[in-house]
Amino acid sequence: MSTEKENKLQGKTIVITGASRGIGREIALRCAADGANIVIAAKSAEPHPKLPGTIHSVAKEVEEAGGSALALQLDVRDEAAVHAVMEQAAGHFGGIDAVINNAGAINLRPAEATPLKRFDLMHQINTRAVLLCSQAALPWLKKSEAGHIINLSPPLNLDKKWLKPYIPYTVTKYGMTLLTQGLAAEFEQYGIAVNSLWPRTTIATAAIEYEAGGPEIMKRSRKPAIMADAAYEILSTTDMSLTGQSLLDEDILGSRGVTDFASYAVEPELADKLFPDLYLD
Repeated sequence: MSTEKENKLQGKTIVITGASRGIGREIALRCAADGANIVIAAKSAEPHPKLPGTIHSVAKEVEEAGGSALALQLDVRDEAAVHAVMEQAAGHFGGIDAVINNAGAINLRPAEATPLKRFDLMHQINTRAVLLCSQAALPWLKKSEAGHIINLSPPLNLDKKWLKPYIPYTVTKYGMTLLTQGLAAEFEQYGIAVNSLWPRTTIATAAIEYEAGGPEIMKRSRKPAIMADAAYEILSTTDMSLTGQSLLDEDILGSRGVTDFASYAVEPELADKLFPDLYLD
């Protein structure tokens, strides 16, 4: 596995959506430890009554970790705002080297019980935002020596056990993965790698705590750090050997020499009793 001393991301500019907490925040801090420039793009400019973290608190943490930070409030549904954020990021740091499409919306209800308004929200924040953010950042990614787009979306699994229970959400996440494959093929000519990243086990985030499991599953989850380390390994790949793939955190880390994952467990004594994430058999 790469070490922080190598500083592979030194001076690289990485735009992370939904970076005010959870996996996005953890990726920001991991890359900041290498001296990267981090654009924290999220809605949370003010403290949330239940959830910790804002774009400003993460910006401070990024700088304390050794990176440079730019905190920009962003709703990824807003086309003009997304283009403005990319312009500001590139203007502030001199370019854009990577975009992490981490912002997400989740609602695990079947089709019959899902209001179209909620489906529209998930589609806009999950699928549509991948296309929008990728388009908006493209002029600068083309100029990067090793441009990257990472979408937090799962491998495509068409088993009906995954299609039946919450197909509205599933459609939007699979749409992200289809975009990964299509954008990878389209952007290969520009030397831009596009990959999906998904956790093998549930990750202890607000989505798990409040939408997809609760305290018991939180105990049998891994910390967001495993996703951050996996994202770091992807971003550190400077050739086009890694593109158009649906990568699992554990697999990418394993391919880089990591064999012990127990330290990532929320409760180490439950490290062998973790919940697999959605869409993984």
